[in-house]
Amino acid sequence: MKLFCFMALLLFLLQAVPGLGLPKDTLRCVGYHGFCFRSKSCPAPFAAFGTCSRRQKTCCIDTTSNFHTCQDEGGHCVPPEINCLEEQVGLCPHREWKCCTEV
Repeated sequence: MKLFCFMALLLFLLQAVPGLGLPKDTLRCVGYHGFCFRSKSCPAPFAAFGTCSRRQKTCCIDTTSNFHTCQDEGGHCVPPEINCLEEQVGLCPHREWKCCTEV
C-alpha cells in the first residue's frame, strides 16, 4: 500500500511541476520556441533544430519567426569563453553559446 501511495504521489508531482518530467532535449526545443514532430523532416516553414523525446522526435523551429538559427543568419556558434568581434542574433545548439559573424 505504501508503494502505491508513493507511486501516486510521484505521478502527481511529474504532472504538477511543469518541465519536471520532460527530457533535456525536449526542454531545449521548447526553450527555443520549437515544436516536436514525429517525422524526421520538418514541414515548411519549419527547420530541424535537434531532437525531442530522447531522440525519438525532431525539434523544429519556425523559420518565419525571429528565432532563426545562427547558421541561417551567416554566423557560427562559439562557446562563451571565446570573444566575438561582432555578435549577431541567431540560435545556437547550446543555449549558453553565442552567435558570431567574426571571432
